Amino acid sequence: MSKKKGLSAEEKRARMMEIFFETKDVFQLKDMEKIAPKEKGITAMSVKEVLQSLVDDGMVDCERIGTSNYYWAFPSKALHARKRKLEVLESQLSEGNQKHENLQKSIEKAKIGRHETEERTMLAKELSSLRDQREQLKAEVEKYKECDPQVVEEIRQANKAAKEAANRWTEKVCQPPKYQKLTACGLDLTYKLLLETR
Repeated sequence: MSKKKGLSAEEKRARMMEIFFETKDVFQLKDMEKIAPKEKGITAMSVKEVLQSLVDDGMVDCERIGTSNYYWAFPSKALHARKRKLEVLESQLSEGNQKHENLQKSIEKAKIGRHETEERTMLAKELSSLRDQREQLKAEVEKYKECDPQVVEEIRQANKAAKEAANRWTEKVCQPPKYQKLTACGLDLTYKLLLETR
């Protein structure tokens, strides 16, 4: 005995629309939760979700009156909505066809005077070789970028700044004021002793 397969979302939507079209009535959510499982086999748990998806897509109308929401959908509205959609799609199709025709005419117009000749073939080959040569030259220039005078000058400036910073740091550490121990330079003598030994 095989398990019964549940309804897909589209089947649930179609069956719920049948309820509205057959009855041509207005319902509250609680009414739909009673009717849909009995008549169309839609589980009561999914009625609210299916109904909301139909409202979101504009297939079912919803109006809040007081504290209750009322839902309805009439076949005539669905027919008009389909007609409007069909008209929009037909106009898009005709625009697309017109665009296609214009492009075909442009292509035919562009082909005039562009027949394959020996000169054209030779020029195309020359253009291709010049493009290849340009790419090779770009790669070679990239290789020698390190020798660019501007790059070299930037490196020199960075080295100069680093040297000055190192000199400032060593001057502060290795030349302490009078009577201070020179432990930072690895010496354990005072500045006074150093002066006396000279």
